[in-house]
Amino acid sequence: MRSFLAVDVNNSLKDKIIEVQRILEEAEAQVKFVEPENLHFTLKFFGETNPKTLEELSNIIREKIKPYKPFKLKIEGLGVFPNKNYMRVLWLGVQNPEEFSKIQKTLDKEFQRLGFRKERSYIPHLTIARVKGGKNKDRLREKIEELANTKIGEMQVKKLKLKKSELKPEGPEYTNLKTFKLG
Repeated sequence: MRSFLAVDVNNSLKDKIIEVQRILEEAEAQVKFVEPENLHFTLKFFGETNPKTLEELSNIIREKIKPYKPFKLKIEGLGVFPNKNYMRVLWLGVQNPEEFSKIQKTLDKEFQRLGFRKERSYIPHLTIARVKGGKNKDRLREKIEELANTKIGEMQVKKLKLKKSELKPEGPEYTNLKTFKLG
């Protein structure tokens, strides 16, 4: 099964994120927005994993996050991957990524021991849309510029979740497999 490790977005921030998506929608570009229930920060995408590997991953996560206490994330700033001329992903940024990045780096080192590839350069971000075509890209670019400094708010990170991802014609469906509390 396809799996990944994530932090869910607090419900209190979803309305603001949906508002950003609505403004971007006005560009009438070929964009697929992430559904509110699927909004999350990915720490690691594992891809296809078997039950034995999932159990090993769970043990690593449980053990390695013990020293980390709950922390706040400040979500602000709209950006694109890979760049503004070739937009594939629209994302909201994290203004204080230090603790998030430390946890990711600690876990990634352990995941490599199980044969998972090292993350190149991890940038904590919240994917809110994927660009599917070139229609009205200039208008989309203008909307992105308008929203570049948008402020969503703060959220408390208390848990990491190991999730299953099923690809369906209407979009991905995520199921929580395990929850790991910080602290």
